[in-house]
Amino acid sequence: MIQKLRKEVRLLDALVKNLMEELNCDTVFTIPLFGGIPIYESVVVTWIIMAVILLLCLILVRGLRVENPSRKQVVLELAVSKLYGFFEDTIGENGKAYIPYLAAVAIYIGIANLIGLLGFKPPTKDMNVTVALALMSIILIEAAGVRTKGWLKSFAEPMPVVLPINILEIFIKPLSLCMRLFGNVLGSFVIMELLKMVVPPVLPAIFSCYFDIFDGLIQAYVFVFLTGLFIKEATE
Repeated sequence: MIQKLRKEVRLLDALVKNLMEELNCDTVFTIPLFGGIPIYESVVVTWIIMAVILLLCLILVRGLRVENPSRKQVVLELAVSKLYGFFEDTIGENGKAYIPYLAAVAIYIGIANLIGLLGFKPPTKDMNVTVALALMSIILIEAAGVRTKGWLKSFAEPMPVVLPINILEIFIKPLSLCMRLFGNVLGSFVIMELLKMVVPPVLPAIFSCYFDIFDGLIQAYVFVFLTGLFIKEATE
């Protein structure tokens, strides 16, 4: 009985240690300005993602033409039209101007969650990244509401008595977006570590495909879907 308890304690200690290592933001290098600006691993991986997206954009938009489009151009236009169609249903007629932002965020989060398959640490495991994404989204949401309705009216809808609640939502929405994305990505890591402890090596590999691919894409979808709904609520 004592040996079993000791084994469980060792497993729990190993899980906590791995979790703390996962939460730790490693500094890749430091910029020698203002006493030293640390550049974390999540920032470097984000730069890599940005470079890959930029390179793909440059490759895909080469040789576009109005007449006799190539097969690559037809596929690209179809993908963009499908993407716009999906967001139009979510964001409404008044929010079409914000579709490029939502598409960019969806692509970034999707790649960031999948990049773990290549041996990189997903940037979304860094709370600084999820907080930044949530803050950008909430600023856009509030700006959309002010642009459509005006400053006071955007907070006094549907009636002035709910003004304090609407102001409180300014802080609740980014916290919700941030913690949902960060918590789900981190939760998948905890589940994978527990599976590695209690089941044969083959099963964790199967579940890893689920959490790294399917769940990662689902989290990207949920983030932009909720942001789109908030923008629609602010602009309609």
